[in-house]
Amino acid sequence: MSLEVAASGAEQLGNNWGKLIDCVLFCSIMVHRVAVIGAGPSGLTSVKACLDEGMVPTCFESSNDMGGLWKFKEVSEPNRASIYRSLTINISKEMMCFSDLPIPADYPNYMHHSKILKYFRMYADHFKLLKHIRFQTVVKSVRQRPDFSRTGQWEVVTEDKDGHEESHVFDAVICCSGHYTYPNLPLKDFPGIETFEGKYFHSWDYKGPEDMYGKRVVVIGIGNSGGDIAVEGSRVAEQVYMSTRRGAWVVRQVVDNGLPLDMKYNTRIVHILFQLLPINFFNWMVEKRLNTMYDHTMYALKPTHRFFSQIPVINDDLPFRILSGAVIVKPNVKEIRGSTVVFDDGSMVEKVDTIVFATGYNYGFPYLPSSVMHKSGQRVGLYKHVFPPNLEHPTLAIVGFIHAFGAIMPQAEMQARWATRVFKGYKKLPSNQAMIKAVEKDTRDIEKNYFVSKLTPLEVDFVSYMDDLAGDIGVRPNLLWLFFTDFPLFKRVLWGPMTAYQYRLTGPGKWEGSRRAIFTQFDRMYQPLKTRQVVEQETSYAGLLIKLSLTIMAGGAAAYYVHVHHPTAISTLMSKFHPQTV
Repeated sequence: MSLEVAASGAEQLGNNWGKLIDCVLFCSIMVHRVAVIGAGPSGLTSVKACLDEGMVPTCFESSNDMGGLWKFKEVSEPNRASIYRSLTINISKEMMCFSDLPIPADYPNYMHHSKILKYFRMYADHFKLLKHIRFQTVVKSVRQRPDFSRTGQWEVVTEDKDGHEESHVFDAVICCSGHYTYPNLPLKDFPGIETFEGKYFHSWDYKGPEDMYGKRVVVIGIGNSGGDIAVEGSRVAEQVYMSTRRGAWVVRQVVDNGLPLDMKYNTRIVHILFQLLPINFFNWMVEKRLNTMYDHTMYALKPTHRFFSQIPVINDDLPFRILSGAVIVKPNVKEIRGSTVVFDDGSMVEKVDTIVFATGYNYGFPYLPSSVMHKSGQRVGLYKHVFPPNLEHPTLAIVGFIHAFGAIMPQAEMQARWATRVFKGYKKLPSNQAMIKAVEKDTRDIEKNYFVSKLTPLEVDFVSYMDDLAGDIGVRPNLLWLFFTDFPLFKRVLWGPMTAYQYRLTGPGKWEGSRRAIFTQFDRMYQPLKTRQVVEQETSYAGLLIKLSLTIMAGGAAAYYVHVHHPTAISTLMSKFHPQTV
């Protein structure tokens, strides 16, 4: 035996022993008891994910009810998310529901917050989650135990409604406390605010337009909350002015043929096209179409960024309120002089009664030690936006701290499913050094592709992110397999909306009802609209033929790609005849 071969064999043996030792050390951290902080949608799905993996969760909720952001209260409570009375979600019901419990067919497609809360109650009842929640219990601190390097355990200190503190030991912790909790009120950026003679407040405090009747109102900020408040206030106010520093792209919730925006365009086929063509092509195409509906330059809305650089404002009513003169768009506020607001272009509005600061939110985890949070650019750096990359053991996860052009609920669910698989040892994370490197790469990619700031430091592509985590779990749908074995389902997964049911077709947590849920998702979309019997529209067979041809071409392209890049994949697939995660 040559020295080179012997050395190579010794090195391989050393690597194998290293992997074995790593496995033994990792598997020795037995995660059984898990603390979940917050009983909003992220907390509820985290509790369920723990139960699915055979763990025992305890969820601590500071309020007296579940729902988090979606639990409306007439008076905003400190350190809690807050919504206004009329709030209706801008994500359609099929795109926001959890993967194994469709929202009832008779519910409207865009739901009022009361309906959303009712759905969360259904979810909690269906999966028997309530018994695992301790209400009116505040988490004061989460700290590593002295023996953390051996056990990976955490000490969680809580306080009940009577002020009694209690210390608990948990094998793992999932933080689901949200990021719409701490209003950002940058008064120092508005010289003269102390001289303002009217009333000013953050959108966090807004409940309805009652105090705006006959008033002159300035709304600062053009996000989704700012747009909603400007529109609602303009129906009762004497005049509403909306101030924006950078402008915004405004899109409608209702698009071609009356379909919800996301069910029409948030699809796998669109995502595939995004991988094949330059992003500037899609920016040009979408901006052109939006300007065809209402010219953003003429409406004084045109932003300084391209369409896909930032999540747009979703508001069907704002363009009409601008066109009718009820809302007047203005540039950034330069200063305030008593009841006069002066803008950057020198124009001013006098006799202002109310200023609403729709200026976003700060985020934080005050109960966590700063040492466990890795800072990357302007954001908290988390591996795949879930795990702090600098911990000795991956027993702390952040769920729901994500931002994409898509609903938070399915993303949080996927994060929770992945995190609990990691806790159980079914999925091993890379080394700390490798995770930190991946976090820094994510930060560079985010800053390159999106407009980010201190308040919005994070944005991901919805489909790519969901598929990435699903691949780690083993639940990502295999398009090639579906093309050969279930073509009707393949068509719906490729062309249809990116609903979360797709991630229950196979693998851990497989749900037998997922295929039917996909086939009936448009039935549930149409159901609440069937309030009057009308003659059905004739089917366009030419359109169906074109779509079928493109579907077959897409399947062929997928097969060709696999053949070129993974030559043995097809033969392996057909010989084993069961789905593989691509």
